[in-house]
Formats: sequence, C-alpha cells, structure tokens
Amino acid sequence: MRKGKKALALLMATTMTVGLAACGSKGDDENKPTPTPANQGNAGNQGDQGNQGDQGNQGDQGSDGTDPIDVTLTVWGPSEDQNAEQGNWLPTMCEKFNEAHPEWNITFKYGVCGEGDAGAMVSQDPTASADVYMFANDQIMTLINANAIARLGGDAVTEIKNTNSEAIVNSVSVDGAVYGVPFTTNTWFMYYDKSVFTEEDIKSLDTMVSKAKVAFPLTDSWYFASFYVANGCTLFEDGFNEAAGIDFTGDKAVAVTNYLIDLTANPNFVNDADGAGLAGLRDGSISAMFSGSWNYSSVKEALGANFGAAELPCITIDGQTKQMKSFAGSKAIGVNPNCANQQVAVALARYLGSPEAQQAHYTSRSVVPCNTDLLAQDSVKNDELVIAQNNTFDNTSIIQPFVSAMGSYWDAATNMANGIINGDVTHDNAAEMTDSMNAAMNNNGL
Repeated sequence: MRKGKKALALLMATTMTVGLAACGSKGDDENKPTPTPANQGNAGNQGDQGNQGDQGNQGDQGSDGTDPIDVTLTVWGPSEDQNAEQGNWLPTMCEKFNEAHPEWNITFKYGVCGEGDAGAMVSQDPTASADVYMFANDQIMTLINANAIARLGGDAVTEIKNTNSEAIVNSVSVDGAVYGVPFTTNTWFMYYDKSVFTEEDIKSLDTMVSKAKVAFPLTDSWYFASFYVANGCTLFEDGFNEAAGIDFTGDKAVAVTNYLIDLTANPNFVNDADGAGLAGLRDGSISAMFSGSWNYSSVKEALGANFGAAELPCITIDGQTKQMKSFAGSKAIGVNPNCANQQVAVALARYLGSPEAQQAHYTSRSVVPCNTDLLAQDSVKNDELVIAQNNTFDNTSIIQPFVSAMGSYWDAATNMANGIINGDVTHDNAAEMTDSMNAAMNNNGL
C-alpha cells in the first residue's frame, strides 16, 4: 500500500481554552522542582507499556509489505517554523520523516506555540496538548511537574549524549534524566557595525559607548542580570541550588547599580525597547545592539558588508575589568507522556533534532545547530553568527536557572531597570534600592 501524505491544520481554540489561544513571549519560569512522577517511565526503547515503558527504537512494521499503521500526531512549534516565506521547516521535516517510515502512515496536526510558552501551554492540559512540541529548556520543571514531558531513555539518550556537548546535555537534564532532544543553543550576544568599531573596541562596552551609540535592552530582565553576574552576584549559586537564593547584595551589587546609573546617563547609551536597536542599525543612528540568532537576518540586511557579531564585551567597575555574562540554555524537542503513540512520537522528536533537521533549520532560518558533527563542518564553524553564539554560550554565559524560585527574579529585575532608566534610582539611594531589589527577587517579587 502506497502511503499518502496527510496534514491537518490545528485550530488551537478548538482544543484549548481561550487563555491558551496565542503564544510567543519568553514567559517567566514558574517551576517547582519535585521528583519525577513514578508513572512517567522512560521513552527510549520499546518496553513496559503499562509504565509508558522504554519507547523510542524505531519499529519495522510495513517493511514486509503489510499495510502501514495509521498514526495521528499533534505537533506544536513557533509560527516562524511554519511560515512558507521562512522555509516551512516544521511541516517539511515532518513530511520527510513520514516518507522515511513506510511502517507508519502519519497524519500531522500542527499548532503554533513558541518555545518559551510550551511550559504554560502544554502543562495547562497535557492530555489535550501536543504529542511532540518545541520548548526552551527553562520550561523543564514546569513540564515535569505537570506530567507533560516524557523522560527519554535507551537509544534516544545515547544518541543525545553522543552528538552534543556536556553543557547541552545538562541543559535538558534533571537529576541525571534527559527530557528533550536539543536542537540549538539559546542565548544572546552582540551585533555591531564593523565600519564603526574595531576588534579591539568590541572587547569593552565602555570603549564602545565612548565612540558611538549602543543599544542594550536593559529593561528586559533576560539581559539585565548580565551586569550583576559580571561583578560576582549569583543566582542559586550554580543555578540549581534553590535554597541558596539570589545574591544581588552588598558592595558588589551596589557597585553595579552605580555603574548602570552612569551607563544609562551616557548619551551614547540607548535602552533597546520596542525595536529601537534594530531601527537604529537600519538608519545608521545606532552602531551596536544585543540580541540573538532570531534577529540575524534583519541585522545582516541592515549592516550589509559591515555586519559583525561577537561574544559579550567586558565592563569596568571600580577600575576593574569584569566580563558580562548572559543567560544561556537550549531549545529542544519534547514528547508528551500522554501521547497514544509514544514510539512514533519519540522517533519524530529524535528526527527533528537530527543532523539533517538541524542543517535544514540552519539553512532556512539561521538557527545555530548544536550537533557536534555539524559544528565541525567548515561551512558552519566559520560562520560569524555561529562563532558569536557558541563562544558566548561556552565562554561568556551562565546556565539560566530553571528552579521554581527563579520566577521571582523577572519582575524585580524589570522594575529595577525601569527605575534606573527613569532616574528613580540614583547614586544617593543606590544601596537602598539594590537591597529592595534583592529582597523582591527572594520573596516572590513582593
């Protein structure tokens, strides 16, 4: 029997509540780390069906000429990955997977959900959510607590560990168990105009703002911590010790607050809100901005031959050089443990994180691969974008914490940044306001 191609559009409003009808923001990490549910099992090798067993090795049904098994899979991913103008990556990869498996005749239902919203969307009602979905790794605990993500095992885990760096594997692991197939690193770095800044200039943010306008999204809390971490402040020690809390206290933190007061007073500093940085690159009024690979095409178009990308610069605090550090993690493919077709779902997740799929993602949307074999290829490893993102991930970043208490960080950081930008935080009250910020970060944002 010849297998036909089938795909259905999934209207989110028909299967989810109105509150889940749209996705797209990063979303806060409101996780509560608890032991993995006992009935979640491992998805990796065929095994104990009653415990969701070990599923993931690809079967051979249909290879002897028998009719393929009909399977329906609901797959969620960002709108950009389902846009024909941007390569239609997700449907294209799913259909290639379907054609490669004559033992299954798969009907795909697609839904739109950004990686940063998977924790909220899938967890609200896991039994009515996607079978396979894309997620940012800081969503893992939310998904685990809701029994909305399968623990992988067997060949799936072996493959993940053999084709990714230890840091990438750790980013999708909790207590040694692996919960997703990674497909890219997730962090931010610096874009700059090479006609304005030299390679020596970009080593120091202070040098850069002395020469030309630089846009930085200070009021976006995903970026805000980079200054405080540079001067020794910590979040849950190594990011995993929830009991340690956030330490943005003492002279080390107050010195950063005072630094930011001076930085934002510099006429060459622009708070990058509402697209100001990219607009400035386009009209030439701004010469550097901080963002990630999602803005690569737009920045490349704006700067043309003067396009530059690099890891984060240093800053000077109290006469000492300090290295800015971004939050970093990964994006991965997850499998819903409530899926009726675990074997097929795990196999699809593995394919969407495979070298072939990562290469297609990189080609269509400049999504930087994390597969070690792909990163070793000259065409990839010599790409300025890849170098900037991966050097930042490896050298100038910290793993973004995904413990439950991290949820208190986001609003407190944004409020402090707004206070600095608006002039409400001054040198006279810097110590008081820094202590208040730290208290809010460690007290549910209150």
